[in-house]
Amino acid sequence: MLTPHATPDLPAGGDAPALAPSTRRTCAEILRVLLPYRRTLDDPHEDAPDAFPHQLRQLAHWVAAGRPVLFTLPGFPCKSPNPAKVLGPLPDEGERLSLRFLDRLCARIAAVYPPGARMLICSDGHVFSDLIRVPDATIDAYGDALRALVHDEGLATRLGVFDLRAAYGDLSYDEKRARIEAEHAPALATLRAETRADETARRLYQGITRFLFEDTDQATYPGTRSALQRECRARAYGVIRRSRAWGELIAGHHPGAVRLSIHPQPRGAAKFGIRLLAAPDAWLTPWHACVLEHADGRRELLRRADAEQRGRLVLRGGRPSHFATGPTAG
Repeated sequence: MLTPHATPDLPAGGDAPALAPSTRRTCAEILRVLLPYRRTLDDPHEDAPDAFPHQLRQLAHWVAAGRPVLFTLPGFPCKSPNPAKVLGPLPDEGERLSLRFLDRLCARIAAVYPPGARMLICSDGHVFSDLIRVPDATIDAYGDALRALVHDEGLATRLGVFDLRAAYGDLSYDEKRARIEAEHAPALATLRAETRADETARRLYQGITRFLFEDTDQATYPGTRSALQRECRARAYGVIRRSRAWGELIAGHHPGAVRLSIHPQPRGAAKFGIRLLAAPDAWLTPWHACVLEHADGRRELLRRADAEQRGRLVLRGGRPSHFATGPTAG
């Protein structure tokens, strides 16, 4: 079982160190495993290891020490509350395939770097519960089912789960959210200024605003559409503040880890965007969509309203799992 705190105290910033040629070659090989799955809004065909100095530096500390590389991936928070997007509140085929993909990614890294890699999923639903309007009990159920899925799929050797429960122990969730904001969140004015000045920050803000708007049941929302848009824009800043705070907390608990992201990231950013499954939208994730399995075995993420028009519902363990276009279940 992956041990979340088994990480050395490694420097998290600064310029790329002068690397031994063998170390640099190995780090480049690890990056070449990751590059085909980079989640980005720019042209991935121009990718090359030297364009990612942050990741080369982070990888080098593990490689030079001959230790398994630790990746941290914030995400897997909970299912969207919008029934037009997902099949229900618990993990389904989207999460199952994503966990298998992350396990295979670690295995492919082991093929070029024998000490291998470990992936720590930093499930962040409780960090945002009040902002995304999903009850903490629902997020608990999702997180517990996610851990069970890791175990049942035989993935616990390479994958682990870390969440706000592990970070702050027995405090109430409201107390935990207040503490992470007080200890780690940037000022709102700072984020507003970044959003105005930086294209990547602006895209993130717009993407989160869109998700919050789409996740709201507009049939029961008491205000106008424009009022909801204003509210979602305000909540989006709260999500970004908490996300930044969660990232700082993760870095403190797991120093030196290579930081992955489920959001698109530009080339050379400190975070490396990772695409879990094929999707027509660079922002789409398994918890905002469901899986459509094609007759040829190809799988893609689509919003439920789109997937159910193209396939039939498949059950797994008696629960809705995904949609399929072929004659048999995947």
